[in-house]
Amino acid sequence: MVDTDLPSYDFLNHLADAASAAILPHFRKRLDVESKTEGDFDPVTAADRNAEAAIRRLITEHFPDHGIVGEEFGNERADARDVWVIDPIDGTRAFIAGIPVWGVLIGLRREGYPVLGMMAQPFTGERFYGNGADAWYRGPDGQSRPMTTRACASLEGATMFTTSPALYQPGEERDAYDRLERSVRLSRYGVDCYAFAMVADGHVDLTVEPGLQPYDIVALIPVVEGAGGQVTSWEGGSAAEGGNVVASGDSRMHKAALEILSGIA
Repeated sequence: MVDTDLPSYDFLNHLADAASAAILPHFRKRLDVESKTEGDFDPVTAADRNAEAAIRRLITEHFPDHGIVGEEFGNERADARDVWVIDPIDGTRAFIAGIPVWGVLIGLRREGYPVLGMMAQPFTGERFYGNGADAWYRGPDGQSRPMTTRACASLEGATMFTTSPALYQPGEERDAYDRLERSVRLSRYGVDCYAFAMVADGHVDLTVEPGLQPYDIVALIPVVEGAGGQVTSWEGGSAAEGGNVVASGDSRMHKAALEILSGIA
């Protein structure tokens, strides 16, 4: 059941417009790229920071009692009933490479549960959004239509996405992923948040990711679930805190994937 007092889809679009205005002047331009860690390359740019700052300003202006969790600027009032969870550019590696498979993730958690979310792609003008009960696609022409996942009863007929097999920890985690990849018809790599949007819109059957943060997934859960899909941890529990996550368009296939990922099959 959807809470009747949620912020509107219009407000989500308002936030996405502000993020797009902050990001697009930097896309496919010469950029100064920093790494947030000294070890593995974890890129961040002015576009990431400017977009998150723009989103935060609007949330604070319209909903001053709400909390905010963001990738670039940390947490504010994270213990509030309503907490926005933001990734201004999910897929910064694709962004700096000039490939338009990154997206702006804007999610809302109420009492810890994801209840509203949008993935916006400023360059293509696409938006995917939902509230757990319905989900919508808005194209670059501004026209919207409902989204539904597609039926796929078995892994043998499934198309699956993951960002990269190299992200899985060697040992049990990588072995579980490899078992799942061998079970599906087709696997593809490297599209970050777009993979979850494609599950919601019925183009892809399964998306599997390791080691996600809340800002990587909270916005996507209401979209996939609103389109009729499932998003859980590999153990079948909530994915709202991130971790190892699987999203599916068909509950039968989801069950089969969990059995493989948990080592049952």
